[in-house]
Amino acid sequence: MKIIEKLTAKSRDNFGNPSPVIAFLGDSVTQGCFEIYRDGALLRTVFDTENGYVEKTKQILRMLYPETSVSVINAGINGGSAQNGLLRLERDVLCHDPDLVVVCFGLNDCNDDSVEAADYKASLKAIFAAIHAAGKEVIFMTPNMMNTYLPHTVTDDYAKHLGQLFAKRQTSGYFDGFIAAAREACVEEGVPVCDCYKRWCEMYAQGVDTTALLSNGLNHPTREMHALFAWELVHTMFDN
Repeated sequence: MKIIEKLTAKSRDNFGNPSPVIAFLGDSVTQGCFEIYRDGALLRTVFDTENGYVEKTKQILRMLYPETSVSVINAGINGGSAQNGLLRLERDVLCHDPDLVVVCFGLNDCNDDSVEAADYKASLKAIFAAIHAAGKEVIFMTPNMMNTYLPHTVTDDYAKHLGQLFAKRQTSGYFDGFIAAAREACVEEGVPVCDCYKRWCEMYAQGVDTTALLSNGLNHPTREMHALFAWELVHTMFDN
């Protein structure tokens, strides 16, 4: 990818080349959300962006190119979906003139009863087309799996309701249909896929308790699992 060419050029001539910019457009996982807790009438989340995959990706690239600076824009928003990601693409991402845009949606899309897989696919295709029209590279990152059962660590009544819903949509194949639609959109728009969902499914098939790898027991990966996203993303940058 051109982002790797720009990192290489920067490392060889630090003064003569600008710092590459990578923007991340996504939801709560992208933003860096982890545990959830009750605050009166509200169910809140713990924000810890320093331990999210956006920062971990930046750290890996700095390790690989120690003489190179790289800038990142975290445009992840808790509760975000492909539809509202499209609406804020220009404001939150393209206005920063990034070299590469990493897009990751799906967790909230599949749990919105007003959104079908076809709607999700259409929003993703519109995002990809707009990024390409702006002359930028784009990678789509598939999300992690949701919980497959309701863990005992989830005690809040509303969180239990969400956990039961998420588990049903994860184990019934409903969420798989959204991921398939996203992969189709990527093929049709010529977008490389960083397929983290595939990795999670492989682990699950081999007996790994993937629900135990969720910090909130529902849909937010643990801090340690964010490293998987970061490394898979860097591999995708090198392989395309």
